[in-house]
Amino acid sequence: MTQAYGEAWYWDKRYAKESTGTFDWYQKYESLAPLLHLYVPQTTTHRRVLVVGCGNSAFSEGMSNDGYTNIVNIDISSVVIEAMQKKYSDSPHLKYIEMDVTDMKAFEDGSFDAVIDKGTLDSLLCGQNSKTNAAKMLNEVERVMKKGGVYILITYGIPSYRLRLLRESHSWAIKLHVIDKLLPGESSRRETWELTCPIPVNNDGSFRESGSLEKMDVHYIYVCTKV
Repeated sequence: MTQAYGEAWYWDKRYAKESTGTFDWYQKYESLAPLLHLYVPQTTTHRRVLVVGCGNSAFSEGMSNDGYTNIVNIDISSVVIEAMQKKYSDSPHLKYIEMDVTDMKAFEDGSFDAVIDKGTLDSLLCGQNSKTNAAKMLNEVERVMKKGGVYILITYGIPSYRLRLLRESHSWAIKLHVIDKLLPGESSRRETWELTCPIPVNNDGSFRESGSLEKMDVHYIYVCTKV
């Protein structure tokens, strides 16, 4: 079934079975909030944030409750978008749009201050034509970002692979952060790592200090700034 992760029909079928409730891939908002405050500060000029592959996550609701006022959510599944539109119909800060992340022509160039991705790139990399679709997605993400904007990628992808993918045809500045994986039922857990402190890595993705990041039970967070 992993081959279908990039297909709308797969997610429509899945979300039709999950008609109620929410599910957050990898991390919940409470865990990642300090990093968002660092890279997407809530200033007097309201930041426009794009959440790609939103699914039925409560992440954007958490952002809204935390003071973010312009959050656009997209997903390839019409089923989940319709459900989320109904659920948040009275939430002026949240907008839900059915859209393919590899083709976001409905958005103008440089129209978002930040793009947040929890598992969407990973999903495409598990599907058919993975390399082509991942490249299309990253091109579109960079296009819709403002200069100085950030693409925050939360992933299981280790640095030696993800850094190479992110650097192909892109010149953005990249910082790596790590966060402990959540156990089932947890919304946050103790910090083995200081979330807001970047991890120094070499150009090949290897860890500059002793030990191996690739053996740690963590999620990797790549913060890519458009230069």
